[in-house]
Amino acid sequence: MQPKTKLKPGVKSGKTQTFRKGPKPKKDLSFPLEKENFTLIAAAIVLIVIGYILMAQNSVDGFVPTVLSPILLFIGYCVLIPYGILKKPKELKTDDLSTAAAVTETEEVSQEAPISNIKTG
Repeated sequence: MQPKTKLKPGVKSGKTQTFRKGPKPKKDLSFPLEKENFTLIAAAIVLIVIGYILMAQNSVDGFVPTVLSPILLFIGYCVLIPYGILKKPKELKTDDLSTAAAVTETEEVSQEAPISNIKTG
């Protein structure tokens, strides 16, 4: 008789795991940010610099240093930079291409004579 041993939860006795040996699949290394993302981030940095320049004016009671520059800084820091980081590039997916091909094939078939299962004498 074999003595009973306690197993960890989720581990089945008597089965061994096999690991696939061989060449590992190549990972597609691509940078997540595209040119459009960098353009948005650069525009945000320019807007932030303009906001700080406007804030540096000597006028304490003026509209530009007390109202306009904080609005520019807020838009730069809280809107444009996060949007530039989170925006995903527009790219055609393979599903879209196969759907477009299926639509084209359907249009070609519909131009031909209709197919019918009715037998005529």
